[in-house]
Amino acid sequence: MPEIELSAGVVEYADTGGDLPVIVFLHGLTIDSTVWRKVVPELAGEYRCVLPTLPLGSHRRPMRPGADLSLRGLALLVGEFLERLGLREVTLVLNDWGGAQVLVSEGRAERVGRLVLTACEAFDNYPPGLPGRTIAAAARIPGGLWLTMKALRLRAMRRAPGGWGWMSKRPVPDEVMDGWFRPAATDPAIRRDLAAYIRSTPGKEVLLGWAERMRGFDRPVLVVWAAEDRLMPREHGRRLAGLFPDARLVEIADSYTLIPEDRPEALVKALRDFLSE
Repeated sequence: MPEIELSAGVVEYADTGGDLPVIVFLHGLTIDSTVWRKVVPELAGEYRCVLPTLPLGSHRRPMRPGADLSLRGLALLVGEFLERLGLREVTLVLNDWGGAQVLVSEGRAERVGRLVLTACEAFDNYPPGLPGRTIAAAARIPGGLWLTMKALRLRAMRRAPGGWGWMSKRPVPDEVMDGWFRPAATDPAIRRDLAAYIRSTPGKEVLLGWAERMRGFDRPVLVVWAAEDRLMPREHGRRLAGLFPDARLVEIADSYTLIPEDRPEALVKALRDFLSE
């Protein structure tokens, strides 16, 4: 994979290339860009698709000790990534992790032409639901993250209700999940980075303040929500669509949070319709 050195460390990314409109796809906690493997091939002939592997636990290159890996810090790192690659008028697509919304709150989204929020953290839902609270608790116990990541090597844990079983309705292939979980299971420096992020989550008042400040983003926004999502409340999709002056909402049936896994064809259609307007 190509890589780029940013202020926090080296970030790997995939890039389909070409002189085409740019879509940047972001992934969630302990997931990497392969979550988009069913979506990108459908769009790569029409768009340049760029997929960074953020330091959220599935990255293979540890960040520098002391790097700002807070929610705000990682959002600004996304902005730095766009700047360093010289990307402009980007369609920024989020799924699961919602932290890049802070770019908008901070008034640092000048390189973002369109925003797509796909079943992601929003408002004060950081980290989301029972799985989010579980991994947050693990990050605060000595050895907790190591035990959690080791346990996720077991198929029963991966599909357990209340945990990863609530991320997607359909099982993610073992080899894909192996790639997601291996870095944090085997490298203490990756677990250090992951813990630094998890422990940084600010309080409800700060999170809601950030959300409120997004109202000033006047470029097109697409909110794509999973109608059966168990982690991202359904009303959050509707609230997000009402927050921006130029936003529309698409609700997708028969899917949990990982819409790129459960309903990639419906997500591709929603993206195409949105980008063709």
